[in-house]
Amino acid sequence: MERYNPKEIEQKWQERWEQSHTFACQHDAGKKKYYVLEMFPYPSGNLHMGHVRNYSIGDVLARAKRMQGFNVLHPIGWDAFGLPAENAAIKHNTHPGEWTYANISHMRGQMKRLGYSYDWAREIATCRPEYYRWEQLFFLKFLEKGLLYRKEAPQNWCPSCHTVLANEQVEDGKCWRCSSVVEQKDLTQWFLRITAYADELLADLEELKGHWPDRVLAMQHNWIGRSEGAEIVFKLEKPVAGKDSISVFTTRPDTVFGVSFVTMAPEHPLVPEIIKGMPNEDEITAFINQVRNMDRIERQSESLEKLGMNTGAFVIHPFTGKKVPIWLGNFVIASYGTGCVMGVPAHDQRDFDFARKYNLPVSQVISRDGQAEDTAAWQEAMTEPGIMINSGEFSGTPSTEGKKKIADALESMGMGHATTTYRLRDWNISRQRYWGAPIPVVYCEKCGVVPEKEENLPILLPMDVKTEPDGKSPLPKTDSFVKCTCPKCGGEARRETDTMDTFVESSWYFARYCSARDTKEAFDKEALSYWMPVDQYIGGVEHAILHLLYARFFTKALRDFGFTVPNLNEPFKSLLTQGMVLLDGSKMSKSKGNIVDPEKMIAKYGADTVRLFCLFAAPPERDFDWTESGIEGSNRFLLRIWRLFEDSQSLLMAIPAASSTAEDAVTKEAKELRCKEHTTIKKTGEDMGQRCQFNTAISAIMELVNTMYLYRGKMGDSKEERRIFSSAMATVLTVLSPIAPHMCEELWSIMGQKDFVSTQPWPVYDEKALVRDTQTIALQVNGKLRGTMEMPTGADKAELEAQAKEHPAVQKFTDGLTVQRIIVVPGKLVNVVAR
Repeated sequence: MERYNPKEIEQKWQERWEQSHTFACQHDAGKKKYYVLEMFPYPSGNLHMGHVRNYSIGDVLARAKRMQGFNVLHPIGWDAFGLPAENAAIKHNTHPGEWTYANISHMRGQMKRLGYSYDWAREIATCRPEYYRWEQLFFLKFLEKGLLYRKEAPQNWCPSCHTVLANEQVEDGKCWRCSSVVEQKDLTQWFLRITAYADELLADLEELKGHWPDRVLAMQHNWIGRSEGAEIVFKLEKPVAGKDSISVFTTRPDTVFGVSFVTMAPEHPLVPEIIKGMPNEDEITAFINQVRNMDRIERQSESLEKLGMNTGAFVIHPFTGKKVPIWLGNFVIASYGTGCVMGVPAHDQRDFDFARKYNLPVSQVISRDGQAEDTAAWQEAMTEPGIMINSGEFSGTPSTEGKKKIADALESMGMGHATTTYRLRDWNISRQRYWGAPIPVVYCEKCGVVPEKEENLPILLPMDVKTEPDGKSPLPKTDSFVKCTCPKCGGEARRETDTMDTFVESSWYFARYCSARDTKEAFDKEALSYWMPVDQYIGGVEHAILHLLYARFFTKALRDFGFTVPNLNEPFKSLLTQGMVLLDGSKMSKSKGNIVDPEKMIAKYGADTVRLFCLFAAPPERDFDWTESGIEGSNRFLLRIWRLFEDSQSLLMAIPAASSTAEDAVTKEAKELRCKEHTTIKKTGEDMGQRCQFNTAISAIMELVNTMYLYRGKMGDSKEERRIFSSAMATVLTVLSPIAPHMCEELWSIMGQKDFVSTQPWPVYDEKALVRDTQTIALQVNGKLRGTMEMPTGADKAELEAQAKEHPAVQKFTDGLTVQRIIVVPGKLVNVVAR
């Protein structure tokens, strides 16, 4: 045999897989399916080690499931629109399209170099018209059904990227892409009414319990943030702008009699009118501007320093008729609830801290025992339920009952009602950048906002434009795109120049894979019914809110509008969030210069070694530190298998895995090897195909290889011994092939086997072979291990006790002592107690 040459071997088998379409698949109702999917990449130009780990996890699972008899869909594509590509193209003075397609070509080559078993015939790129035309159709249907609307609202604005950011894209008050300080800007934008699905999104999390990480489910649950309570109307002492009242939402209507102030969001539309002419109007305006530019996520955090300012205006309490001051607070968000909250310092910790800071009254209206306390001595609010006091006719009512009674009373007075609100906000999908899917509407002076006709789709993104150095979209200045005909009246119109948020593309790509080349409809429903939902989805936990929530929403909306099938409620049955690949304990980063280049590692060690190390270093959900010693160790293991095969080649028989029989195992060593072989088949099959614990599967294969080395040193050349060894070798190559497919294909071929090892069925273990004829029994004297002995499996207590007393190690350590008792644990140990 020639020496192990990964470069030649890997290229050889990658070409053969491609030529034979080994991993292509078709939906077949007669076969059990398995859909494994890794989150598709943004084509940045180069894979990083995080990519390699993610896609290696998915590939091992896909390969193992194929071998275990499943019809496997394992596709790949490119999340190709968005700011990163546009900014990179501007930096390199090229067109975003050229930049993106060149990167796709390079990264596709890198993925093939790693031997991933994708069905490349299903490859998609979201920047292609044949993809986004269906997205434009979804937009039109959502608009028609009222799931899309347009409104003006304060938005997170990145001055460097020249575009709006979703709340989730603002991190510590800065843009998640470029780290510029985010500003607030009033803009008219397109919104998807995701809140219409809030209850279903929340309820269906129950279906995912046990299949998604608890951490991710908690993040989704908290982000939706369902709150039950009441909306309460407070009349303004002095009406402004035609309004004579404001409404607040509270989860504690039972505490309404304890209101000592009302807090409004500084950006609430009524605030400018309320403060007009106030002595400190300029000071209040400065406060408003300060708060408007704060990170809206930070403003809702528990750790935020609560800041406020008195407006000098008042509302009237709906029950007592007393005046209540109106304050502005940085912790109130205009888009959450009504943008106003009532302050009850005695029974809400945030309000308590605020009241103490600004010397506001603290009025107790809930008591543990029905008796009032001196709130001046309180160090914290009383937030638990109790008995209502100082609450007029409701005094003496248990607070849990009081919630409904107060809500009913408010409704009868026309001053409020019970309601439910959510933390979840509607999804702003407008982006003021060029490299995105065009929004299919036009603006006509006569007809207003007009949706495009379906037959005019796709509305093509013009490719003959030059991006601006400052990042501003060139679309508004591109007459060939902007100037158009109104689909309704035929008059002159102008196109929408905003493009869609790239999260829209990633919210349905997984369903498109089921019929990626269909030109007649977005989804072939027969294929969709067969393949969906995704059985195993794999990606980083950083997508736990945005992408996963949007994908769940799209799945439900597309179902309701007839694009998919009635029973498709959730897109991803199971979710695995893989850990990061670190270097010296830190996250790898180009800016920090602490990266490991996958291409260099592949060139040095081979793709199989890189795959093996990424999977062996830690369980998939945990972070691991990249080490040179670690990857060298993985390489040594593969070389060890190669050498064992090479040294034994003349003895090997071209027989399937797990094909030796009990009759072949004529020696103790042969029985041990056959037992280890079948134990390994069982463990690796479960670890790879069910538990996704690839590191323990690799450990089991290593143990089998160790046992083979021991056997090889003692075996003869009889047919029985050769069958035992050949069967074990075939098993090693079969169960290791999902992890190190190229080397296993090469050795499988040299062994004289037919077809690809990648297409072999997973070996079936023999239950009887899992049971050893003998067991190693630990021998203890007074609880200390003094030796071991081999005994027949199933030996009873009397036999174990008798043999233990005769064993030299026991006799040595009990010499001169009196044996008082013997403790026997069958199959494990004998402990002789002597004094």
